[in-house]
Amino acid sequence: MKTRYPDIFLQLTRRHLLVFFKNKIRVLYTLLVPVIIFVVYIFFLRELELSMLKANLPAGVELTAELSKYLGTLVDSWMLSGITAISVITVSLQTNNVFVEDKQNGVNRDFASSPIPRSALIGSYFLFNFIVTVVICAIFLIICGIYLACLGEFMLTFANVLTIFAVLLYTTVAATLMTVFISSFVKKEATMASIVAIFSTAIGFLIGAYMPFGMLPAGMQWVENLCVFIPGTHGCALMRYAFMDTPLNGLVSYLRGVGIAEAELNELLQTVSANFGYDLKFFGNIVTPQWQAAVNALFIVFFLVLNIVTGKRLSEVLGIGKKKKKK
Repeated sequence: MKTRYPDIFLQLTRRHLLVFFKNKIRVLYTLLVPVIIFVVYIFFLRELELSMLKANLPAGVELTAELSKYLGTLVDSWMLSGITAISVITVSLQTNNVFVEDKQNGVNRDFASSPIPRSALIGSYFLFNFIVTVVICAIFLIICGIYLACLGEFMLTFANVLTIFAVLLYTTVAATLMTVFISSFVKKEATMASIVAIFSTAIGFLIGAYMPFGMLPAGMQWVENLCVFIPGTHGCALMRYAFMDTPLNGLVSYLRGVGIAEAELNELLQTVSANFGYDLKFFGNIVTPQWQAAVNALFIVFFLVLNIVTGKRLSEVLGIGKKKKKK
């Protein structure tokens, strides 16, 4: 059995992938969630964000075509990075529908009656979730790249692209561990649908993807301190650093080239960092990318431990734990 373990593990993962991608409606719906948010942004929010950024430009700056391109790229990069960060969590959560369907339809009982190692079955669900989340989010990132290229706003360097993909992989690990842990307590598809709806609506606001914390009223700024403890907040910030680094540097170089004073440039950078969520703050202190990556690692360890501790519970949910006694 030990020699067959890798084959069993990979075959189970392949089975889950086939079940997921065979349902074209489910795949399309999973991909449409970030795309719909993206479309809403283009038609309803983009001009609002642009106008806010233009209002913070130093006095006397002429709004040329080149400057407009930098501003548009910066705003688009801000929103696209936020949507990607949301998608990592929502796509991972939606992917667990296969997990829940197996429980509801009794498929796990077939697994339980076969000589399949319990750890292989549980691990295959994690790997399956990770693969699907990365693939769906990567497709969305390609759509984002095409959009930026069509507008002449694709300023990402090869290093930026590699960083974005690395952040995607890193944050997907945390999202997978978190969502599988949550879904392990769900037994019905209807319950899962409700959880997905609630998460999809709330998570964007909680991690500062839809509206940066700096845009909240003064009395609500304390919310940012609490959201630092929410999984996904640091992933969103890391994604924004990767997306916005080159456009922001390009904007600063352009303004410096047209004679804007350093003091005004610094003020603009502080405004962009505060109002567009480029910097994540905790009680007034900026959380650097290094600390954001470290906190994300803590979330990974935290949910890994939770999944290990609740392993017996997860096994029972999967149908390979102790059977319930008949009354």
